[in-house]
Amino acid sequence: MSYSAPVRAAARNLVVRPISTAEHVAFVRAQRSVSFLQTPAWGHVKTEWRSECLGWFDGRGLVGAGLVLHRPVPRLDRFTLAYLPEGPVIDWSGEIGAWLDPLAAYLKEHGAFAIRLGPPVVTDTWSAAQVKEGIAAPDIRRLTDLPRQWGDPVGAQVAGRLGDAGWLPQNPEDGFGVGHPQFKYEISLRGRTEDDVLRGMNQQWRRNIKKAAKAGVEVTVGEATLGEDLKAFHDLYVHTAERDRFTPRPLRYFETMFAQMRAEDPERIKLYLARHQGDLTAAAVLIRVGGHAWYSYGASATEKREVRGSNACQWAMIRDSLAAGCDVYDLRGITPTLDADDPHVGLVQFKVGTGGQAVRCVGEWDLPLRPMIYRAFDLYMRRRAR
Repeated sequence: MSYSAPVRAAARNLVVRPISTAEHVAFVRAQRSVSFLQTPAWGHVKTEWRSECLGWFDGRGLVGAGLVLHRPVPRLDRFTLAYLPEGPVIDWSGEIGAWLDPLAAYLKEHGAFAIRLGPPVVTDTWSAAQVKEGIAAPDIRRLTDLPRQWGDPVGAQVAGRLGDAGWLPQNPEDGFGVGHPQFKYEISLRGRTEDDVLRGMNQQWRRNIKKAAKAGVEVTVGEATLGEDLKAFHDLYVHTAERDRFTPRPLRYFETMFAQMRAEDPERIKLYLARHQGDLTAAAVLIRVGGHAWYSYGASATEKREVRGSNACQWAMIRDSLAAGCDVYDLRGITPTLDADDPHVGLVQFKVGTGGQAVRCVGEWDLPLRPMIYRAFDLYMRRRAR
């Protein structure tokens, strides 16, 4: 689903200019759902980028907003890549040139050599049953090999118009680019009860939730401002990173995330901790903006896997998202692989067990504003990735 549906504007004489943090926060609160990556707080979390809040004005009315993260070009500090992750928050169903042209003009005037954005617009969805069947079928290798359950005409329109206007897609085959994933997995919560969501899960997931409860796993919401719970989470997260071979973020990153997001909204971010007989077996971070909730980070112990602390954490977060009136519980990125021999398919199978659906978004797109600098930056990034 799209994250938001801002007020529709005449889209003829829109003006883009900086807005204050207070104006931006007020605009976000007026929307049903906005990606947390488009909140002012996120700009303070990403300390390696310079951030600014921009607004679209139709006359005197604020009708759209975006968080822009600026990264300088190596050895050319006055030029930046202007990045709007999962944004901006505009009316994507209309004439997008009327929205994006003034954005490009403003950013070029202020030193951007290129814009990268990720429209929060869906193109295709696949049901859990379809994904499960695809994994079992030997001739199916990717989600896109399956017939889609549903296609969004707005998504197709946005992709077409971006291409026609000279924007360049940044969506690699595995769905993960330099920014955020094009494919993700989510559970619809709108109009559903806890029993409805449980019935949508597969038998293994329901069994694991019951097993955790029977074993006496207790899930609590940590008081991250005190530091102790957040340190316990991070220790387990580092353990998970060593076991699963990924690079963990430092504790300071999470301390900043919790401090900045809670300052903007005390209910924005929560830490869930699953304990069994006093031992921390799993932990997870939940973020919520309006009607959209995200499972953002997770960690699990190698010991006591049999008590299913991770399932207990997920179920607690889903229940709290339902109680908060959320429309969507977002399990974030997946790769589009359905190849049973691909190591990434295990993550897909874990998320499919919750029910819900796999989703493909429009993905991220670049607009070169200064082509020579853009080509040099692209070459630099390619060499660094080797």
